[in-house]
Amino acid sequence: MSSQAQAIPRFRTLRQPLRLLAGVLSLRYLLLRATTAAAAVAFGLVQTYVFARVLAPKDFSIYILIGTFGLSLWLFDLGAAKILYVRQRARHLDGGRDRDITAQSSAVVLLYALIVLTGALACFAIAAMRPGIGLGTAADYALFFTFAALNLVWFPLRNVSNAVDQYIGFEGLEAVRRVGHIGLMLVLLAGLPMPAFLLCANALWSVLLSVNIARLVRVGALRAPGPVWKTLTGFWRGNRGELLRSGNYAVGELAIYNFPYFVVPAVFGLGAPTIILDTIFKIFRGATLIYAAGLDPLVPRQTRALAERDPAMLKKATLTALILCAVPTLALCTLLLAAGDRLFALLLGHAATVPPAATYVLVALLVANLAQNVASNLLLHTGFFREIARVATFLVAAMAAMTLVAVITGVGIVGFIGGYAGVYVAGAALYIAYVWRGPFRAAAGR
Repeated sequence: MSSQAQAIPRFRTLRQPLRLLAGVLSLRYLLLRATTAAAAVAFGLVQTYVFARVLAPKDFSIYILIGTFGLSLWLFDLGAAKILYVRQRARHLDGGRDRDITAQSSAVVLLYALIVLTGALACFAIAAMRPGIGLGTAADYALFFTFAALNLVWFPLRNVSNAVDQYIGFEGLEAVRRVGHIGLMLVLLAGLPMPAFLLCANALWSVLLSVNIARLVRVGALRAPGPVWKTLTGFWRGNRGELLRSGNYAVGELAIYNFPYFVVPAVFGLGAPTIILDTIFKIFRGATLIYAAGLDPLVPRQTRALAERDPAMLKKATLTALILCAVPTLALCTLLLAAGDRLFALLLGHAATVPPAATYVLVALLVANLAQNVASNLLLHTGFFREIARVATFLVAAMAAMTLVAVITGVGIVGFIGGYAGVYVAGAALYIAYVWRGPFRAAAGR
């Protein structure tokens, strides 16, 4: 038999899993989403690498805290972005009969933009009043705050875009954003002043936000909200129960992922402890961005399967998401176990040294994060807000108890992160249990 004839069966064998994937997701979207997720992780690592070399350790840790405050504005979302997704998705599958949600989506985006502006002005004022900080430095802090906080505006736009099947266009803009910000960050190594970087980075944000909003208006997913306050109160009245539950979840998630940034500087100090925490969490949270590349392409199929009461398809799509997320998890854990010390040394240089035990804690966090993301993503996009609120409440209480024990016993930075990982694993197990009791059972009509 010729080599060409032998290759044909092998080629057909390779095509079978591709056909299976094509049956439950868009392969084009999967590849694009994987690219933007990889770029997001790369940006976090590049930021650590660059700041460790262009900033003093104390300044580095201050920028970490400012960025954390900026991301903490997600507290104001209260889960509204996911409710917009559920409502917009129902409208899209129903043929676009609900016009109120398009105005409400616009009002939410506008409100979030005003929150970012208010936060930036407050950051500038607080910094300017501190002794030894000039107006120029205060302006840099405010611009960096804005740079981080504009994710609050981007988040509902992502959800609305995905709900109306505009995910390809959105991910194209996301790719431009990630590559552009990485490029600007690297130019800091060549001597670009920090103020110039911050101005250019925020200018890129402005262009991309404008383009995305214009596209959503064009396809009818956004429209003029009219009196903004009246539109927002209408959104609140129509979704009060879901907002309270999703808000509970959102506040809990925000606290869970950000409270270490306030505990560690206060208990263990600025400088090395804060930098170590940030490096571990950049990889831990960066993995969430990677998982999103495997999760987001399956959401349209999952939501349609639930609407059509097709439990077999819902489980198939969820299993596919799990497999897609498991591949990068295995690769990342292998890298950390084999060369974690060298990776951390490359990233941080002389700014700080990550203890070897922290690598094993990080691996446990990554595995738990995989399970948690697959489960919570399905619960969020299918409207099971009560269940995710319960898990978030448990995690907040457990994290508070763990922190108290860690401070009293004086376990150190690695012991604190290890306790965090233990609680996080328990939360992931609860999320998995609710998937079986929630969407899987609902799809089966039970």
